[in-house]
Amino acid sequence: MGERQTCVKLSEEKLIPKADILSLLRTYNCYHEGKNFQLRTREEDGELILEGLLNIYWGLRRPIRLQMYDDNERFRLNRLSVAKQVSAESNNNLLDRETEPAGADVSVGEEEDSPQLLRTRSDASFMQVQRRSKTHTARDLQRLRTHRFSINGHFYNHKTSVFTPAYGSVTNVRVNSSMTTGQVLNLLLHKFRVENKYEEFVLYMVHESGERTRLRDGEYPLVARVLYGPCEKISKIFIMEADLGEEVTYDVAQYIKFEIPVLDSFVEKLKEEEEREINKLTKKFSALRSMILHQLEGRAHTSDRV
Repeated sequence: MGERQTCVKLSEEKLIPKADILSLLRTYNCYHEGKNFQLRTREEDGELILEGLLNIYWGLRRPIRLQMYDDNERFRLNRLSVAKQVSAESNNNLLDRETEPAGADVSVGEEEDSPQLLRTRSDASFMQVQRRSKTHTARDLQRLRTHRFSINGHFYNHKTSVFTPAYGSVTNVRVNSSMTTGQVLNLLLHKFRVENKYEEFVLYMVHESGERTRLRDGEYPLVARVLYGPCEKISKIFIMEADLGEEVTYDVAQYIKFEIPVLDSFVEKLKEEEEREINKLTKKFSALRSMILHQLEGRAHTSDRV
């Protein structure tokens, strides 16, 4: 019990002294001074709990499926309902060109034509029709605008519910230090009414160097964020597909940013070094073999004399 009171969990197996995490937390909050990203602390059953907003960057390569309806009610299309559904969180991203009152986590609103709409299959198919016929009735245009919705500045068509967030764009969720990676993923997907299961996704800590470390199911993303520091130019938390993302070690990351010709020259140098090592070992083996054979011949000669 005493250990739990003096330590904070990094994962199910690892702990960090409370004094260390509090020191890191002071640095973290100092960096975010005057912003909504400062973390609060509280004690729960003798354990230190951190809570606050956690930035997560979209790193998805495939579209995700959005629910047509939430658990209790249908998406509302009128502006009064929009005002009740705009996110209460303070986000550095501008959600829309006009400011809406604060409310729920997801903003839903009518949007004008935008190139970003081509990221969804439904909008791409509409553009194909548009190329065939450039004239549209007012009813057609109104129907298209009615079906377009924005979630934190990303666009999708609610009739097909296919949506691909812009790679590298950021959102945030309110979490605490006792929430595991799986719980944070679940919270993020629920916030955007994503139908996909959280098991289809993983979180990675992506470093400026190119190093990529997966946050395991038993780890706590908010604690990891504090440990890696507040500066997101150095490291960011990305959500990626479980079957597409992979870890990149620090050693491998050193080579990622080089051009192909430079990497080819590295490979050639390594091959030359390999050949030198092979020749060196071959000569050493031959010398030892000759020495052993010489010793065996000498003993055999001595035995014959006896």
